[in-house]
Amino acid sequence: MPQLATAVLKDSANADHNFTPDGIQGNVATLVESTGVPIGNKSISISVNKTTNGRRKVIVKAQFPVVQDAVVSGVSRPTVVRAGYADITLSFDATSSTAERKDVIAYIKSLLGTEMFDDVAADLQPLY
Repeated sequence: MPQLATAVLKDSANADHNFTPDGIQGNVATLVESTGVPIGNKSISISVNKTTNGRRKVIVKAQFPVVQDAVVSGVSRPTVVRAGYADITLSFDATSSTAERKDVIAYIKSLLGTEMFDDVAADLQPLY
């Protein structure tokens, strides 16, 4: 069983971001990149569940808030002005092999790195 540990992830400018363990509640492990202001923390949660039909589901959810200081009645306070979200669900048959699961992961990693996917997700261009 893997231990929850710091993950160093890259952004689009290839800069490192340290997502550190924030705990495990139930079967959901959470990593955060702290900004010093909790509402601005970027977070990633990861869980593994067994469905009623015996499938294994790996669920990854991420949120990346953008925080700006808002001045209300002369008081400056951080406010989330928008956020980016990601939800990834991988579902595997109970009889799937490790090699099959690794292939699914490799296909998804490869897809996310394609120009086509970047055009769709980053530039919000629909496929035709």
